[in-house]
Amino acid sequence: MTANATEVIVIKGRCVVAGYAAGEALVTQETISGWGGINEREGTVIERRHELRGQSFANKVLVFPGAKGSSGWSAFFHMTRLNGVAPCAMLFTRMTTKMALGAVVTRVPAMTDFDQDPLTVITTGDWVEVDANAGEVRVSRNLAGV
Repeated sequence: MTANATEVIVIKGRCVVAGYAAGEALVTQETISGWGGINEREGTVIERRHELRGQSFANKVLVFPGAKGSSGWSAFFHMTRLNGVAPCAMLFTRMTTKMALGAVVTRVPAMTDFDQDPLTVITTGDWVEVDANAGEVRVSRNLAGV
């Protein structure tokens, strides 16, 4: 295997918000709180005891189970868009009305209902292309050192 070999995994899913985006993945097994859980000016997770605390999701493909907390969740993610620090795409496994509204107002490609669990297939740092129009996620993983 060459030093630059990559593995490409294709995941099929359902479009929630149409569009195309590509970026580095940021993956968490934990739901994220909007109000009190993120800094909407910086695009970082600030929720105490969250595994991503202090990490930025700005311009990354955010892979997470979904939203938790109040109905204000969508307002905080909307503010990340207005402040230019929103994720470039969102992949989530638990569809709720709160999550759907948040995806719509954030205005980034968003998908759910996958044929493979993105929380186990995608790793933080993987390069992810989200083509929500086609219902397809392409995950590229560098195999150097594997």
